[in-house]
Amino acid sequence: MLSRHLKQIDHIGWRHLRFSRVRTFATQVESKQNNASDVDLENARPYSEVPGPSKFELIRSFMPGGLFSKKPFLTAIREMEKIYGPIFRFPGIFDKPEFVIDLNPSDYSIIFRNEGPLPNRRVFDTFVYHREKHRPEFFQGVDGIISTSGEKWAKMRTAVNPILMQPKNAKLYLNTLLEINDEFLERIRHIRDPSTLEVPGGFLDDINRLAFEGIAGIALNTRLGLIHKNRDTAECETIMKCVRNFFVLSEELEIKPSIWKYVKTPKFKEMMNTLDTMTDICNKYINEALMRIEHDSEGNLTSELGKEKSVLEKLVRVDKKLAVVMALDMMLAGIDTTSSTLTGLLLCIATNPDKQQKLFEEIQQILPEKESQLTTENMQNLPYLRACIKEGIRCYPILPGTVRRLPNDIVLSGYRIPAGTDISIGANLLMHDERYVPQPDKFIPERWLRNDQSAQALEGQITNPFLYVPFGFGPRSCVGKRIVNLELEITLARLVRNFQIEFNYPTENAFAMKFMSVPQIPLKFKFIEREA
Repeated sequence: MLSRHLKQIDHIGWRHLRFSRVRTFATQVESKQNNASDVDLENARPYSEVPGPSKFELIRSFMPGGLFSKKPFLTAIREMEKIYGPIFRFPGIFDKPEFVIDLNPSDYSIIFRNEGPLPNRRVFDTFVYHREKHRPEFFQGVDGIISTSGEKWAKMRTAVNPILMQPKNAKLYLNTLLEINDEFLERIRHIRDPSTLEVPGGFLDDINRLAFEGIAGIALNTRLGLIHKNRDTAECETIMKCVRNFFVLSEELEIKPSIWKYVKTPKFKEMMNTLDTMTDICNKYINEALMRIEHDSEGNLTSELGKEKSVLEKLVRVDKKLAVVMALDMMLAGIDTTSSTLTGLLLCIATNPDKQQKLFEEIQQILPEKESQLTTENMQNLPYLRACIKEGIRCYPILPGTVRRLPNDIVLSGYRIPAGTDISIGANLLMHDERYVPQPDKFIPERWLRNDQSAQALEGQITNPFLYVPFGFGPRSCVGKRIVNLELEITLARLVRNFQIEFNYPTENAFAMKFMSVPQIPLKFKFIEREA
């Protein structure tokens, strides 16, 4: 089914569509491309001289009693930098490929400008195994965007981009997200302590439910009832447990050394069970949405008046299986990432009351009353809100960076890196490095305002644009970034307009970096009702 539709896309000019954006990108950088010349390549130090631990040294350091035993993986990376320098090899173990970890921001523009029209990066092997070997009868060769590369990835991305990557299209989901956000505000009022006005320490669960409900609303036009109606059902508890397990197990199987490709370890089996459960539950809701679509002979279906058609409804007219897999991917990949990002933003706002007040005054200009509604028009006038979001993501990055596998040899930090080598771009690890970010431990939204000439803005400016790539860069940047930003803008604006937010506890080690950054402290935020 998918192959037939993709052939049709190709027949009507798919190749033009596929390369239209990347040609523009290539043209923009071609004149200043930093690709190494033949002379540079000849003079570069050979790849064999790139420093790094041997396989034995690496295994020993992660074993009990080793240098990195019981330490988070990213902590180990920062300590390796002290030993080997800003670029070093991380040897492949147990069938994982060797890769280069690059913590030199001067290299990043070279990497991105040489990634080519079809950026390639390592996929998650357990994810691919689940779809190709464990459940092939369900996925039928459609692996989704996050587990493919090359031509196959490009064809899928071409079908999805017009729906998710256009800013105007993302904002069409405003009404759906506003309704869900209203429930979240009421949930806060319901669970906060009447005397202290603090929410319980397990507030992260509520943030996770908000993120999941929003993604389900956008992907399926379906309300799961996670915030209120169905929050205590066994199925909802199972969903939330699976989401947490997915990211914990990903670190164990994808990042740390593991023998699962040789022996199906207990953690590998747990990952397959987790993905099975998530697939089956999500597929149930997907099928319900598809039944509504199939009975929509006029092609005018939306779940409620004034709401945009779901991503599923739009994609199903391209290919049904592609629509199902994309909806599933959105729900698997978008929950913890969004909720961790929102948690970091709230910690920044709550612990910087002067910045919160400045943000409140901006929001009050477009929402004079607490009941005033956000619209696509008035949301255009919130520059400080967006600056706060950028700075919050800088303060609490969710992922260490991104990975690229380049099609040609390049020179990085004086070394010749062969084509096809996995290169880990650790940009987000450098966001708290004072060598590259002025006053890195301070929350300074002003540093992101283009026209701000205040002392803080000028002193806090980040000069290397490739240091801030939280959603990746170029053609392979995160396909859901428009939706995520919309969710964050709506939630932060509504919370600050309705509440004065405080956090009166230590924030040191607020996050633990697993496969991604996750909160590890009780989130006992204090929400003080604003009078007007």
